[in-house]
Amino acid sequence: MSIEFKDNSIEVKNRLNNLCMAWLDEAGGELTSQTQRNSKVDSGQTKGAWKYVVDESKQIATIGNPLENAIYEEFGTGEYALTGDGRNTPWSYQDEKGHWHYTRGKHPTRMLFKAFTSLRKPLQQALETKLKEGMK
Repeated sequence: MSIEFKDNSIEVKNRLNNLCMAWLDEAGGELTSQTQRNSKVDSGQTKGAWKYVVDESKQIATIGNPLENAIYEEFGTGEYALTGDGRNTPWSYQDEKGHWHYTRGKHPTRMLFKAFTSLRKPLQQALETKLKEGMK
């Protein structure tokens, strides 16, 4: 009786990697879309600037926004700052149209955090399904 061993580990690893990269791309897109839906709209500039990128070498998806206002929207400012380290006194500022405003800060909207928490389980289930179906 003869036993033959065939090593398929490279093919299995490649298939798993391809499935994971496809899922990261889908998850990044879903999280970005949900974050945009959660964003407040004044000019729409911050809402439209959310993007994601998948780093295949690190196997991670990064969702972000290059605009400074995005961090203010996410974490708040002034006395409303989520971490409690915002300015404790009100202030005035002049907008780009030359109008003056008085404020105590900006309430955090947590658009990215809310997107992540609302999609966490569905995205995990999607990954499980993708891996089960893809490895048949």
